[in-house]
Amino acid sequence: MGRSRKRPRRQPPVADDRLDRLISGWRRTEVRHGAEWNVQPVGTGRSDKPYTCPGCGGTIAAGLAHLVTWRADGVLGDRADLEARRHWHSHCWSI
Repeated sequence: MGRSRKRPRRQPPVADDRLDRLISGWRRTEVRHGAEWNVQPVGTGRSDKPYTCPGCGGTIAAGLAHLVTWRADGVLGDRADLEARRHWHSHCWSI
């Protein structure tokens, strides 16, 4: 008997974190020196002004891909943590 040429039915999407990751721009949480940090990649062309990297003190040029980090477990709350975010060169954050 030959194979059916019918297309398989599409299954409804499984509720998982893929959509949340897409919406959040691939934000992730990392633990560094006993503290939790939110790490948000910023793609090329998504930044419109220069920033100073706290890792090396160098300039992150406008339009350059980099990371934005802020505490995920700060005692002053989410708003204060987000306001204290910093822009890092990807390499500087990784070391």
